[in-house]
Amino acid sequence: MSNKLHTIALFGGTFDPVHFGHLRMALELRQALDFDEMRLVPSHQPRHRQTPGVSAGQRRQMLALALEGCDELQLDERELERPGPTYTVDTLEELRAELGDQVSISFCMGLDSLLTLPSWHRWEQLLELAHLVVVTRPGWQLPAGGEIAAVLKRHRGTIGDLHTESRGRLVVREQTLLPISATHIRHLIGSGRSPRYLLPAAVLNYIDDNQLYRETAESGDPSDE
Repeated sequence: MSNKLHTIALFGGTFDPVHFGHLRMALELRQALDFDEMRLVPSHQPRHRQTPGVSAGQRRQMLALALEGCDELQLDERELERPGPTYTVDTLEELRAELGDQVSISFCMGLDSLLTLPSWHRWEQLLELAHLVVVTRPGWQLPAGGEIAAVLKRHRGTIGDLHTESRGRLVVREQTLLPISATHIRHLIGSGRSPRYLLPAAVLNYIDDNQLYRETAESGDPSDE
């Protein structure tokens, strides 16, 4: 039987702003899949959507405030320190170079992100660097044909594989997600309504103190959860 590896999971996003949906999903994944580390990785300039309206430093600060007192989740700032568009493959290459081959790395994403995977930069290399953990809502169906179905057939793995192999598996985790979106929170604030109880009080206080999202009238990106 293979030796158990140290397991690190990454959960990326714009976190614009971070909310309880992000935090609860990350915590449940860490506990259910028994990861040794769960790192939240805010993106600097995501390729799939417009540049966030608040600064990278402000998003980092909100996430840091949200994670205060929670030892099970960590902030990883590496993408904020890189100029230009944020590409997941670059992050995984950098982390793999740092940690070597004897650490298991998992990149966590939603099913909606998995379905767009062929549009990602150098997407074929992702599984050469890490595992992919895909979170689906109960009742959602995985694709039966096409490129993603082929990837699933070739790389589908188990939770146990995440602890004994360093990369290369795609694990699907069904999980009930909190119906909260960052787009909705921005619209609430922009229209003068309160998003209280959708995000940590410390984050809301920071938003209020810095007058963030007050001019948010954009239609938003439905993928920005």
